[in-house]
Amino acid sequence: MLLLPISNTSRPILSVSELNYSTKLLLEQAMPLLWVSGEISNLKCYNSGHWYFSLKDANAQVRCVMFRHKNRYVDWQPEDGMQVEVNALATLYEPRGDFQLSIEIIRRAGLGTLFEAFEQLKAKLDKAGLFDPAHKKTLPIYPKQIGIITSPSAAALRDVLSTLKYRMPALPVIIYPTPVQGEGAAVKIAEAIRLATERAECDVLILCRGGGGIEDLWAFNEEIVAQAIAASPIPIISGIGHETDFTIADFIADVRAPTPTGAAQLACQDARTALHQINALGNRMQQSMLHRLERWMQDTDILTHRLLHPGERIHNQLIQLQHLRERLINRWSHYIESNYWRLCETSQRLAATSPNASQLKQQQREIAKRMHRAMTHYTKTLEINLQHQQSYLLHLNPQAVLARGYSISYTAEGAILRSSDQIDVGDNIKVQFAKGWCKASVSKKNK
Repeated sequence: MLLLPISNTSRPILSVSELNYSTKLLLEQAMPLLWVSGEISNLKCYNSGHWYFSLKDANAQVRCVMFRHKNRYVDWQPEDGMQVEVNALATLYEPRGDFQLSIEIIRRAGLGTLFEAFEQLKAKLDKAGLFDPAHKKTLPIYPKQIGIITSPSAAALRDVLSTLKYRMPALPVIIYPTPVQGEGAAVKIAEAIRLATERAECDVLILCRGGGGIEDLWAFNEEIVAQAIAASPIPIISGIGHETDFTIADFIADVRAPTPTGAAQLACQDARTALHQINALGNRMQQSMLHRLERWMQDTDILTHRLLHPGERIHNQLIQLQHLRERLINRWSHYIESNYWRLCETSQRLAATSPNASQLKQQQREIAKRMHRAMTHYTKTLEINLQHQQSYLLHLNPQAVLARGYSISYTAEGAILRSSDQIDVGDNIKVQFAKGWCKASVSKKNK
């Protein structure tokens, strides 16, 4: 019996591209992001911004790539022979079938413990409530004085001072010098913060330092600095490092700025913007006052239109008084007539009962005479009062004053002259008489 080899046709035959693609997927799914330490060798930085190098130890090496959009935030330059730690994804470069690490994060060796300490302190302070936004103090809009806590030799100080001078030249600044790096720097920074709060001469404090690695900024990750910031009654702005740098001080501070220059911008308003706002408010106030004055002038015109000349008012009162006199006479006439008819009716009733007619007639005549005398006396009293009122009204009439020989003088603008201070020699005036008027020119005046 002849035995022939039987080929396995149950599985498909893969191309090299399919093999490499499947292997890449298998690697990336089986091995998530991991930390790897080693020494950099054969570093190449291309014009594209991508980094290519090998990571090795005493027994092995692996190819690595870090693309531009991931290494752009690294604030130090890697070199051959440098010990580093990378957070990377194990993958396969399909065109060549090369196993490599695609790096997400790179840091110098030994910084892992610092990151771990950073996270532990951050969690501790967060649990204690020091990161609570309710504890954040509000920055003053227009501070009277600003304090800066930093090293006098720091380049960041020059940036902050130049920014403050540009935005608000007249704003006074106090510098609290302190080392911001090295052994014992955290204690010095905390002492500077306490000194600034004890002196209480500033409305806001800026805690600033230039960029650097995590070990350079470590003084701002110490708990003593965090406690000093939290205990400060003065609002503190942190402007530490670059925009991508975060320290414990940033989380504790009342406001975090991306850079020292940004901290200076947050600390004070721009003088030009404030001046523009003041001018805008002044214009609004001026317009408001102008509208109010226009409304008042319109109200004055309406009230002036409602005013009457004294002579016209007296004339109206005389008409009303005459109307009242006529009503009074009519009322008394009606009263007398009513009583007369009642008297007649009574007389008829008396006559019907056969009274003493002669005696009653005599009494009637006496009553009629007395009533006539009373009515005459009352009417005369009313006429005398009416004459007194008319005389009083005539006495108040300006026309009556003019009729006695007086006159009224007016300025050329129509204002009544009450003092010689209102006119000058040579001015034209108008003189009103009881009958007619004339114009005159002032040739002499005396106070």
